[in-house]
Amino acid sequence: MALPKLDRKAYEEQMRAEFERALRDVADAVDDAPQGRIIRDSEEKARDALDRFRQMAYEKAVQMKVNAAEAAFPPSDQRHDGKEETA
Repeated sequence: MALPKLDRKAYEEQMRAEFERALRDVADAVDDAPQGRIIRDSEEKARDALDRFRQMAYEKAVQMKVNAAEAAFPPSDQRHDGKEETA
């Protein structure tokens, strides 16, 4: 049985605010850099903002996939020692 696909619409909705925050952080880094030093003083801050978003986006996608898989496969009737549960 194949693992269920992650709910892309829900993923996009959950990540939208984080994406917008990353874009604001990049824009702030560029706007806040002194004249004549825009690239030098903003590049690292912009890269850090996008790296935080990349990591958060990946971790969220993996967690949603794990959650979907756990929901698709109910717990077994096996105890931790491999023997079946009895009532």
